[in-house]
Amino acid sequence: MNITVTRVVQELPDGIDRLVAASRVEGVRNVEMLVADWRSGAQRFDTGGAALFCANVGGTLAGIGGITQQDGLDFPAMRVRRFYVHPDSRRHGIAAALAQACMTHGLATCSTLTCNAQASDAASVFWEAMGFERADLPTITHMYRHQ
Repeated sequence: MNITVTRVVQELPDGIDRLVAASRVEGVRNVEMLVADWRSGAQRFDTGGAALFCANVGGTLAGIGGITQQDGLDFPAMRVRRFYVHPDSRRHGIAAALAQACMTHGLATCSTLTCNAQASDAASVFWEAMGFERADLPTITHMYRHQ
């Protein structure tokens, strides 16, 4: 499977509506929130070291995920957010490729990454496999600290 991960800069990628529809069926709101915030200009992943990445397989959008500054901590951190892979595209390394892009980008800014993995039971397992450890903070379920 040929996975292409690219940075989203000017426009949301073709196929984003497919991800919104699939996430709604699963009761996951983060893709819908991503689209609404992008279109309103509330969050464009273009300030403070933020970035948004998409993963395509065979020309089809398979997943999306971003990284922004984490607020509310006593130390610098970046937060992985709006992370979602279409159900038909799971278990093929797409989430890992997207996560690696987010992590590499975030770790260029600071040594700590955070995420909120409450969307599903599988999310916690995934982020722990990526090296994140459980955290018990408001809106932060996991942290990654680069040595």
